[in-house]
Parts: sequence; structure tokens; C-alpha cells
Amino acid sequence: MSKPVARAYSRYSRDAIVLLGQMIRLGRINRKLTLAELAERADVSRGLIQRIERGDPGCSIGAVFEVAAIVGVRLFDADQRMLSGNIVSNQQMLTLLPKSARPAPRAVKDDF
Repeated sequence: MSKPVARAYSRYSRDAIVLLGQMIRLGRINRKLTLAELAERADVSRGLIQRIERGDPGCSIGAVFEVAAIVGVRLFDADQRMLSGNIVSNQQMLTLLPKSARPAPRAVKDDF
């Protein structure tokens, strides 16, 4: 069985993931939460919290966002009301755009 190939991430992405992990760790420490307490509140494993804080890019984005919210790390420079308004605005914009910008797929001729 072959070893899975690791996904390559840009330097910017790797740095952003590490920074977010550090911000989450600082938020946890400032709120005086242990790894176990944060894991219980987020309903994830203690190991996943450790991976998030180390900046592991393989962590689920939903878990990372939930942990960030619990420790008070704001992911966007907006409050809940502004986020909701932006979601509605973007949804309206996306509704007006075509569903696909790609050309229709061609039929594959595989009759050898």
C-alpha cells in the first residue's frame, strides 16, 4: 500500500494557519481553559485541540472555527449581526451570477 501524498500549501496559507492556532492558544490561556475543558466545550478530542493550536492544516475548518469562537478569537472584523448581513448580501449576489463559469463538458469518446 502506498503512502498518501501530503498536500502542498502556500507559505501564506501555512503562516495564516499557524497564526490562527497561536491566537486560539492565547485565547484559551487568557480564558484560563485547559485543553480538556476546551475540548469538552467544543465537543472534540483533546488531540484535535492540540493540532489546531500547532497550526495543523489537516484540521476540520468547522472545528477550528468553533474552537476560535469559544475562546473569543474573531475570525472576521465584524460582529454576529454584520456577519449575518454579509451572508445575505453575498447570497443575493451569488444568486445573480451564472451557476458555472466553465464550458459544458464534452462527451468522452471511449470506444476503442
